[in-house]
Amino acid sequence: MGMSCDLENAINALAPALLTGGNRVSNLKRLSGGASQETWRFTVETADGDVADRILRRAPNGQADARSEAAISLSGEAELIKAVGRAGVPVPPVRHICSEADDLGSAFIMDFVPGETLARRILRDDKYTTARGHLARDCGQSLAAIHATDLATLPALDLSSGADQIEKYEQIYLDLDIPRPVFDLAFQVLKAQTPAPAATVLVHGDFRLGNLMVNEAGLAAVLDWELAHLGDPREDIGWLCVNSWRFGQSDKRAGGFSDLKPLLEAYAAAGGKTYDEDEIDWWELLGSLKWGIMCLIMYDVFRSGADASVERAAIGRRVSETEIDILSLIEKDLAHA
Repeated sequence: MGMSCDLENAINALAPALLTGGNRVSNLKRLSGGASQETWRFTVETADGDVADRILRRAPNGQADARSEAAISLSGEAELIKAVGRAGVPVPPVRHICSEADDLGSAFIMDFVPGETLARRILRDDKYTTARGHLARDCGQSLAAIHATDLATLPALDLSSGADQIEKYEQIYLDLDIPRPVFDLAFQVLKAQTPAPAATVLVHGDFRLGNLMVNEAGLAAVLDWELAHLGDPREDIGWLCVNSWRFGQSDKRAGGFSDLKPLLEAYAAAGGKTYDEDEIDWWELLGSLKWGIMCLIMYDVFRSGADASVERAAIGRRVSETEIDILSLIEKDLAHA
């Protein structure tokens, strides 16, 4: 029996918990999205003909230890989504957190939210013209809600400041033993200019296009919370500004869809702290360096033969793009000095 058949049988048993009157599931299909987790879409049906689409988010083969050490558990992610949903963040409602008895492994089930996650389409297709005009406001409001979430309502999360991340990624870089002078320079600049920490908040950790569900009206849901942690709110804003996450629309600093100022204004209006654009510069540089080292890791995996896939090689070659971004950011900083 194939894996999809095994999954469908297990999910069938949960149908009553996933939709009132639910008695069977159909149309089980694995989606292409989700680099580190399995993502499956399916339909729950009732005897009366009611239907609802749901999403199964599952560790590869259901194995909990398949997540990276930086990621929270899937059950923790589900509890986190529930908490931020109560705080006003647009997220898919969680319907069920799987237990051992469900025979699905490490997994949870949530509502399917229609929309688009592919940045190229969101940033270019006429269908999303209105959405692009609303995304700065929507993202600013959502980030303010994330950062205002009561920490007492959250599952256990790691605390990671900007200084912590410099130390972590510098050790990773040194262990790779692949010298990149631009990265060496970036570490020195970041250390010399580390800002005073802000009040600790919930940080999404990967807030960018690709992890945002967008419909024709704007932001529909914030997805992929596995890298959430406690930290500085400027980290999320700076990560969204990283040039790699503008997907070719480099003139629009906020995710390729807007200038940063409207997002910061919406963030402040929704209860977030008031930040000047230049207060995000350090965090954008940190984000660019982090992504560059992640690309370097992919190159090393390809070079070693551990995974000789085209995907690893393609991401690995993007190291040079991040070096250009880093130099541009440092040059901008020098010009303002």
